[in-house]
Amino acid sequence: MVDPDCASDIPTSPHLLLAIEQLFFAYRAFTDLPDRILERQGLGRVHHRILYFVGRNPQICVSGLLDILAVSKQAIHAPLRQLRALNLIDLQPGALDRRIKQLSLTEAGQALEQELTGAQIRYLQAVFDRAGPDAEAGWRAVMRDMACDRQEARPEESPHFNRLMRLRFLYMFNP
Repeated sequence: MVDPDCASDIPTSPHLLLAIEQLFFAYRAFTDLPDRILERQGLGRVHHRILYFVGRNPQICVSGLLDILAVSKQAIHAPLRQLRALNLIDLQPGALDRRIKQLSLTEAGQALEQELTGAQIRYLQAVFDRAGPDAEAGWRAVMRDMACDRQEARPEESPHFNRLMRLRFLYMFNP
């Protein structure tokens, strides 16, 4: 792996620069429709990430969500407050420890999350259908390796990213 802190180690070959540009433009296309849906409600990508991961992890505690998103309490406070004010997220005290706040999607939150994620699922499915199964398998391998590099670089910062989450994460890229 290239050390990102060492400028002399950074290769500047045209195929890697093209890969960076393709990743940028692909992400822009992947987020285009969800961004427009969110904009109608005065929301942005951070709100989408919260809705997505709360939807995939019902009753997740706030600290668990912070770990998954790799953000601070300060960074998530305002977006979470907005989602609660719009009745998209519900926050309840934990059953065993009332100091722990658990998050879940409301009915409206589920509907919005399904609309956003549905748009991205349809987009990915169309791209995978055009590219073929070998290209999809290659893409999954690259995404898994990139994501695992990020997770392994900071394991001490993610105490709630437990074995179950790791297995779920790996399964997403190796169905």
